[in-house]
Amino acid sequence: MLDFIGNLERTHMCGTLRAADAGQPVVVMGWVNRRRVHGSLIFLDFRDRSGICQVVLDKEVTPEGHAKGEAVRPEYVVAALGKVRLRAADAINRKMETGEIEIEATELRVLNDSRLAPFSPAEDAIENEETRLKYRYLDLRREEMQRKFRLRHEITRAIRESMSEQGFLEVETPLLCMSTPEGARDFLVPSRVHPGQFYALPQSPQLFKQILMISGIDRYFQIARCFRDEDQRADRQLEFTQVDLEMSFPRQEHVFAVVEKFLVAAFAAAGIALPTPFPRITYDESLRRFGSDKPDMRLPEMTDVRAAFPDEALATLQIDPELPVVAFRIAAVGSLSREEREDNHPMFDKHKGAKFIDDFKRLAKGFSGAAAKVRELVGASDKDLVVIVAGDPTHHVKASDTKFEGRLSEREINVYAAAGNFRSKLARKYAERHKWFEVTESCVEEADPKSGMVIDGSKAFQPMWIADFPMFEYDLATKRWVPAHHPFTAPHEHDMANLESDPPSVRANYYDLAMNGLELGSGSIRIYRKDVQQVIFKALGISDEEAHERFGFFLDALEYGAPPHGGIALGLDRIVMLVSGAANLREVITFPKTANAIDLMAHAPATVPEQQLKELHIQAANG
Repeated sequence: MLDFIGNLERTHMCGTLRAADAGQPVVVMGWVNRRRVHGSLIFLDFRDRSGICQVVLDKEVTPEGHAKGEAVRPEYVVAALGKVRLRAADAINRKMETGEIEIEATELRVLNDSRLAPFSPAEDAIENEETRLKYRYLDLRREEMQRKFRLRHEITRAIRESMSEQGFLEVETPLLCMSTPEGARDFLVPSRVHPGQFYALPQSPQLFKQILMISGIDRYFQIARCFRDEDQRADRQLEFTQVDLEMSFPRQEHVFAVVEKFLVAAFAAAGIALPTPFPRITYDESLRRFGSDKPDMRLPEMTDVRAAFPDEALATLQIDPELPVVAFRIAAVGSLSREEREDNHPMFDKHKGAKFIDDFKRLAKGFSGAAAKVRELVGASDKDLVVIVAGDPTHHVKASDTKFEGRLSEREINVYAAAGNFRSKLARKYAERHKWFEVTESCVEEADPKSGMVIDGSKAFQPMWIADFPMFEYDLATKRWVPAHHPFTAPHEHDMANLESDPPSVRANYYDLAMNGLELGSGSIRIYRKDVQQVIFKALGISDEEAHERFGFFLDALEYGAPPHGGIALGLDRIVMLVSGAANLREVITFPKTANAIDLMAHAPATVPEQQLKELHIQAANG
């Protein structure tokens, strides 16, 4: 028979009791984590969000409680009344924060029972992720998951406090809005009241936050829910949370300073110190050094090794002398067998017009001087794997070779990107050999937010601002230059004159914040003049009529004294994923979707009754 809670009130959380509480009468409530029977004594580990404490049921002290203790099982919901006492010296559990004490119970109430769980929340790790997601309410009881969501709360709170201190107002924007181009498919919501018409869930609050600047809010932020119908990845979910902000009259430096301040506060909440200011480089420099616009600086940079090869060697090796020749090293991997190399080959992007050389023994036989020079330039030892990436003159390159002084052409970008992507994949594959990522893992393990202290995170977490992205990219299908970012990104003021006459020469006033190989956020200074916005729409192929239909409310707002403004959005989920040491976003989102975009717990998506579809004026297509 189960007990009612009655007027019983909890006095302490399970994990908060310490030796100083000895002698106090207490009431604790929680789940049975473990149960151990030793004759007339039954030991129950009570678990709640704060941790675990041991409750002792002595048959002589509470025969009724002892009898109930014989019946309870893991995950039963229980309450205990009793007194805190110190454990004997030889019984102290140093692995538990409450290990110096136990509760001698005078009464046990069994508030609810539980079916036999498919796994125990007392386990440190559960291998089958699908089972975890199906029974997410059990998974979230685990200590590791509780830690991550406490951390998420503290990070979010720190960001809110920092933004408020910096003069930002938290303002909510609509979740039912109009479909706008944001780079992914919209989730559409049919209107019952207006047949055949749809709302869209926001991919971001982009237009609304710009309108808030026109409205005089001046500094806005929001912990915003966003929705994008795109393929799932380890760092991507259909619905996600971002730290969204917008400022009036800013330069890039103002946005950077705001973000750095709240990120320092967020990492400090996790017990980690981030030094400021964050380094800043251009998009082209990031591609040259790392082969990526989201560089992982825990890995050695790529090296230009063109000078190691005479022209005749390049011709023999079928390397394009007009394109970059770069190399990178992966420490402690050594020379690979033929089978190992072939296993790595699918990781290389063959569509970029690039090729690679990973068999250095063979290279050294034909070009010993060049091979030795490459190793010298890269700084590689005999125990390091060295890979060369270069342009392939025999490949049909799908990119523009338009080039401007000091700027990379798309063909050059393709070679650098192919090298950078291969570098990152090999680094992840051989992580246990080179151990470059262990600095981050060690920092996460060492950090203790509860201590009130912070540890140096400068090597473990390396942020980098990337700026001066190209404004346009070449579209092979239409054979013209089209905007590379959302259509409200402003071009560099110095490049404005070239918007229509010379699009590829124009740089965007756009910036990204990267950290450890992840894009944490992206933003831009916005277009605030209607005439410039119309030019960008024209470049997008959006007619005046279509622009008015899709963005009329925004274009109208631009005519009523829009101030210069700009902002950024950072992924809150990604921030928490990084500082908690989680392997993917699913670990830091309460009820995530699988890689196939399914909620295994709530069984979504699902069919709906035909009557509901009729009310929405929708007919479902078969298959």
